[in-house]
Amino acid sequence: MEKLKIGIVGAGNIANNAHLPAYKDCKNAVPTAICDINFERAQETARKHGIGQVYASVEEMLEKADIDAVDICTWNNAHAPACIAAAKAGKHVLCEKPLALNLTQALEMERAVEEAGVVFMLAVPSRFGYENMYVRDMYERGELGEVYYAKTSAIRRRGTPFGWFTDHKTSGGGSVIDIGIHRIDAAWYLMGTPKPIRVSANIFHKIGDYQTKGVGRWIGTPCPDNRFDCEDSGAGVIHFENGAVMLFEASWALNAEAKEETIICGAKAGVNLEPLTVYGERNDYLSTDGITVFESNNKFLLEIEHFAEHALAGDRNTKYPMEQAVQMQSMLQAIYDSAEAKKEIIL
Repeated sequence: MEKLKIGIVGAGNIANNAHLPAYKDCKNAVPTAICDINFERAQETARKHGIGQVYASVEEMLEKADIDAVDICTWNNAHAPACIAAAKAGKHVLCEKPLALNLTQALEMERAVEEAGVVFMLAVPSRFGYENMYVRDMYERGELGEVYYAKTSAIRRRGTPFGWFTDHKTSGGGSVIDIGIHRIDAAWYLMGTPKPIRVSANIFHKIGDYQTKGVGRWIGTPCPDNRFDCEDSGAGVIHFENGAVMLFEASWALNAEAKEETIICGAKAGVNLEPLTVYGERNDYLSTDGITVFESNNKFLLEIEHFAEHALAGDRNTKYPMEQAVQMQSMLQAIYDSAEAKKEIIL
């Protein structure tokens, strides 16, 4: 089988712990090059994963490496320049979430990808989880009916990461753009990705860089001057053109029960993803059906294979195309804009 030759951009946690292990079982893509601004880290990762070509910058890799596509696994502030450079070089792009720091960058990325005609996909692995795919199939078969309400949460009681995640100039935001995006996207995807039209939200800087004992924290790579100026929690409501509404909440640190929850409500049936439960009616009686997905799956592997399949075929209709990625960025932007302006934002 033909394999897509991939250049990995960034040799940090997400590359080493998620993407590169998935490539080992990938049937249609292989990493042939890697770059990182920390050249020694790129060399170490290349040795660990058997990658032959190592570079100190994405520009050098795009110029010299034998690759068909890039897989962007960098700090958030490097997504836009890496994507734009790759598109201009005619390379297909798989980009970790979030798309960019802000909507302005997202639109620049969209323009570059459209002008180059390359295949793009935003990497949000939950779209490839079996539970999500099960519910999405229910939606497409009309089993949920008109979906008009959703509620989604990503709540950590204490789970603020270290490193670049908390520096706004590098990350673009805190808990909302880091973990909230996963839940907002899961709900939006299972609602049928309706067009967002207005957002009312707030973010909070109340707990900050806590020193709570006995709490494990994700270790992100430090960045220059590594400030701590991102929100630790946020919540709000997103309205859609079809009349549907989504409530969301996200926190790195909050004095509340830790939970992950996504609830989708349709006119015929509703669903809770955690655990996967369908609420409906059967023979004129209320029914509650717990659904067990027995087969486990590597969401990162399915994500990469899906991208590679479309890139090899030149098919730009990926499961997370640029148009949807920009819409997601517009929702994230509106959340932060609403918090700053203390009013509802019209998209």
